[in-house]
Amino acid sequence: MTGSLRREFSGQDDKGTLFGVGLGPGAPDLMTLRAARLIESAAVVAYPTLAGANSFARAIAADLIAADAHEIVMDVPMSIERASAQAAYDKGAAEIAAALDAGRDVVCLCEGDPFFYGSFMYLFARLSDRYRVDVVPGVTSITACAARAGLPLAARNERLTVLPGPLPEDELRSRIDGAESVVIMKVGRHLAKIRAIIDDLGLTGSAVYVERATLPQEVVLPLSQAPEKAPYFSMILLTKGADPWL
Repeated sequence: MTGSLRREFSGQDDKGTLFGVGLGPGAPDLMTLRAARLIESAAVVAYPTLAGANSFARAIAADLIAADAHEIVMDVPMSIERASAQAAYDKGAAEIAAALDAGRDVVCLCEGDPFFYGSFMYLFARLSDRYRVDVVPGVTSITACAARAGLPLAARNERLTVLPGPLPEDELRSRIDGAESVVIMKVGRHLAKIRAIIDDLGLTGSAVYVERATLPQEVVLPLSQAPEKAPYFSMILLTKGADPWL
């Protein structure tokens, strides 16, 4: 970490450094050179999985991970109730701390950018007061979706509003209604609710649906043509007052 907010750790030279590495939205060639170099040289790699499934983060970086690297897997349950997820991050942080205490650097893989809805933030909160932490930014899903849709999101003094799909219906409606350009993330099982709100506001013609941006399964459609069900990795981009396809 650099700048005035950098934490200094006296007597910690024998400890390892934790690297929070942004991997970008999914296509391996959208990883930064810095991220790739760190992963290639990593002796210890940490990453999350969801409910025992294969790790998307690891899949992005798979070709760069050394065969003999020690892997710390954090299995995060898919549940609205947060206690079990917090326990998973507690366990992962403890395993990472053990490696750092042994003088080993740890590279933690994070989809997108570590500090933009990134799971790495939960580890950062648990470890940054005791260890050196270096955060490597990554291409966000927002910029990837905008690029794949060919849709500029903001210029000059325009404002961009980012909203999570799980917000309550009334709050989503008021925030969309009062915004200029809007990005709605984490669409998934909330697609029907979001679609109904946008349609009721008369904005369907200005909205684009994107799922799995930059991946082989990518879908980019006007919201009016979007499927009935959406995966977790889906997003809606909305630019008011303009046809997004012009």
